This record gives sequence, C-alpha cells and structure tokens, in this order.
Amino acid sequence: MVTEKRVADSVVKNSEREKVIVKTSIIGIIANVFLSAFKAAVGTAVNSIAVILDAVNNLSDALSSVITIVGAKLSGKAPDKKHPLGYGRIEYISQTVVAAIVLYAGVTSLVESVKKIINPEKADYSVASLIIISSAIVVKLILGLYVKKKGKAVNSGSLTASGSDALFDAVLSLSVLISAFVYIIFDISLEAYVGVIISGFIIKSGIEMIKEAVDEILGHRADEELPKKIRETVLSYPEVCGVYDIFINNYGPDKNICSLHVEVSDKMTASEIDGLTRKISEAVYLETGVIIVAIGVYSMNPDDSEAGKISADVRKTVFSHEGVLQMHGFYLDEEKKSMTFDIIIDFAVKDRNGLYETIKKEIAEKYPDLKTNITLDIDVSD
Repeated sequence: MVTEKRVADSVVKNSEREKVIVKTSIIGIIANVFLSAFKAAVGTAVNSIAVILDAVNNLSDALSSVITIVGAKLSGKAPDKKHPLGYGRIEYISQTVVAAIVLYAGVTSLVESVKKIINPEKADYSVASLIIISSAIVVKLILGLYVKKKGKAVNSGSLTASGSDALFDAVLSLSVLISAFVYIIFDISLEAYVGVIISGFIIKSGIEMIKEAVDEILGHRADEELPKKIRETVLSYPEVCGVYDIFINNYGPDKNICSLHVEVSDKMTASEIDGLTRKISEAVYLETGVIIVAIGVYSMNPDDSEAGKISADVRKTVFSHEGVLQMHGFYLDEEKKSMTFDIIIDFAVKDRNGLYETIKKEIAEKYPDLKTNITLDIDVSD
C-alpha cells in the first residue's frame, strides 16, 4: 500500500543518497579536470594523438560527473500532485545524456585516430611525459575503485558506470604508456592504432550505458533476488498458501512499487484478509524497501477433495504443452459450476495466444459441465 510516510521515507533516503553521489562526483570532476589538463599538455608537447585522446576522454568523464550531479539533484525532488511517485526516473535520463557524450567523444576520437593513420606524425616522448602518464594511471585506478565502491553502496548506476569507466581508463592509459616504450625502444609508432583501440572501447562503453538507461526507462524484468525475497517474506505468513504475479515497477534507484497475488483459503473473511494484506505490505517494505500498491487474492479449496482431483487433472493437461511455465489460482465453485485458474506461457513460445486458446479448448472439452475461466498471465518475474 502506498502511504505518505513510505513515500516520505524514500525521499529522506534519496536525500542522503544524493549527498554521496554529489560528493563523489565532485571528487571525480576535480581529478578528471586535472588529468585532462596534464594529458593535453603532454600530448601536445610530445605530439601524441593517443595521449590527447586520453585527455579528451578524461574531460568527457568530468562532464559526465556534472550531469550525474544535475540528475541526482532533479531526481531527488519531493513528490507532488503531478508526479506522486517522485522524479527518480530523471536519473536514467541523465544517464542517457552522459552516454551520448561518451559516445560522441568515442566517435570523434576514432575519426582523429584514422586521420593520424592515413597521415602519420612522429611522437617525441620525454621522461617527464612518461612520469605524468604513469601518475595518471595510478590516479585513475584509485579514483575508479573509490567511485565504483560508492556507486554500489548507494545503488547508483551512473556512479558505478563512472567507476568502471575510470578503471578502464587506467588500462587504456597503460596501453598508451606501453606504446610509448615500444616507440622509444623499437622506433615503432603505435600511437594512432592505440587511439583507434581507445576510441572503440569508448564507443562500446557509451552504447552499453545507453542500453542500460533505456532498459530502465522502458521497464525490465526484476533481478531474481528481489522477487525471491518478497516471496519468502509473504510466505512466512501461515495463512498464505502461494504467492504469484509479483510485478515490480521501478521509479528510480531504490524506489520500487510492487503488486502481487496471494492464495488463501476460501474460509477466510474479508476482515481477516484485510488484516493479512496490511501485515504483508508492512513486512515487505521493512524487509526489502519495496512499496506494495495492491495485493490481489486467489481463493482456494483447501478441504475439498473433489476440487483437488480436478485441479491435479487440469494441471496435468496444462503442463502437457511445452512452454507452459506456471499454473496457479485454481478455484472450483461447485455452486456456480465453474472453475478458474491462471497460466503463464513462456515468451519464447512463438504463438502464445494460439497455445492459450488450445488449452482453453482442451479443458472445456474435458469438463463440458463446468464453465471455464482461464487467464493468461504475463511472465513478469522469476
């Protein structure tokens, strides 16, 4: 159940989370600006396209951190009438902008590197330049580990991605250093080719970031652990015989809204069910931080042997078809001469509706005296 208190609690959590993101991003901005300036100076002095492109990459990282801060600030706005569940998804939009900047930097770097392959220019490395590049590797390594750790701690996709990118930058800077030593020792220039490799990895990183952000905006299947934890919490109540249709919507990092179905005895009263669903909502929120907006109820015949026999027979028929993942919510109403249940069919089945109609027809033919109501559920979680 969505309550003002739970939404307010999420705002407080987001405020603390925002402080961590801003502080970490500022550290990243300062480090990347200094690294970019040093590398640009070194790259220009020694005429190294690889070092210059590495400097551009650091500058794009700094800009990405700025956008991360803006996104965190906007996504932390309190809910209002227009957006009652808050502005958390803005962070995914900011992540898309960051990804677009990274992608642009990668494409630009690739073009410049190819130009250098066509029209090569010799580099001239000094001891000072090699020391600066080596120092940059160490700084990026430390920065990457720090940012990634903070990103995981506050569940920030942008920070985690920035940390991973920084660690990767350390590897790329190492490749520039190696190419410099190859040139000094063997007089073989790998500058432009290393630039192409760096560009390729930058482009790959940008595409992956865009894909991740788009997945969040579109809505994707919840990770296996979260539905599992919710199911375990709900099943801890003895009145609950089954938990199904766990549907989780994400409204920003650490802001999940959920609906689900519970299977309970048909002997329970409305007031008993009401009390149970309230306890379940509270427990799930305390255990997982997920806010339950609705709990549907499946009634079952726990003491009816006839219903049990029919249910077992129907289940056998349903699962005789390949691609059926689940059958649940079976209820036999002898007074109305009807039976109701839901099935879930794998998305891998090409004609899901066709299989659904086939199952409906088979059950109807097998039990002509019973009115059959079968619902085709969506496979939303594990």
